[in-house]
Amino acid sequence: MHIRFDVPADPDYPGRVAAALSSVRLRRYGYVGGVLVAVGVIGLVVSRGFARGEQFSSLWLSLVLGGVLSMLYAPWVRLRARRRSSRYAVEGSYDISDNNIMMRSGSESGGIAWDGVTQVRPTPEFWIVYVDRMPATVIPRHLMSAEDAETLHAYLTRRGLLRTR
Repeated sequence: MHIRFDVPADPDYPGRVAAALSSVRLRRYGYVGGVLVAVGVIGLVVSRGFARGEQFSSLWLSLVLGGVLSMLYAPWVRLRARRRSSRYAVEGSYDISDNNIMMRSGSESGGIAWDGVTQVRPTPEFWIVYVDRMPATVIPRHLMSAEDAETLHAYLTRRGLLRTR
């Protein structure tokens, strides 16, 4: 297998990459926030039925507020990543072979050997490549030809790397 494609100097592309990589790590804040909001609302409702329930209303409201802030944290981080990374728009390329993924962006280059990759998770726009449990890079599906995307998909499946959500 040998797949090569270019990445144009699109100001939105680095932000989309940053958002995809950060969404993996930030998803838990949404879950924690949902739990905090649910516990806070249940606590508020239940405490209204007790005589001393008003004494604990600030605790329950704090849980609700903390939960809402926790749920808003991930979108805030993604927005900041998109804004900051827009100035890094440079041309680049990917060169994917049976041995590794080589990436070039401007004057920088780097690679990841397939032997170090533990899993690959698909998103609508990217394949997120993991080394151990950390997302290491993305492979943009929309910039590949349909044949190359199918070839890579078959390779990832054959190696047992492709994981669905």
